[in-house]
Amino acid sequence: MATKELKTYSLVEMKDKYIGKAGTQERDDYEYELRMDVLGKMIKAARQERNLTQEELGRLIGVQKAQISKLESSANSATIDTIIRVFTALKAEINFNVKLEDNFVKLT
Repeated sequence: MATKELKTYSLVEMKDKYIGKAGTQERDDYEYELRMDVLGKMIKAARQERNLTQEELGRLIGVQKAQISKLESSANSATIDTIIRVFTALKAEINFNVKLEDNFVKLT
């Protein structure tokens, strides 16, 4: 009995097919949402590691518990200032990487 060989796909191939090719608006939106979701999970994990409640963390940075909850569930609406304040309060190091596209216009 002959067995049928299954085709395998990489994650990139699946993203290209079902979300959109890299560089398209759909793909950029997806990647952005994914990064914000990961950032929210990192905030939650760091807070829990420090044995803080959302309310306690909120007090440390001067916001309500509800804003910490929103950050943890999806950091989309967070400003960089708020994110830095959160990680500073958690005594966590934060690094940002900025990647410039190859084709850019220099303003003079």
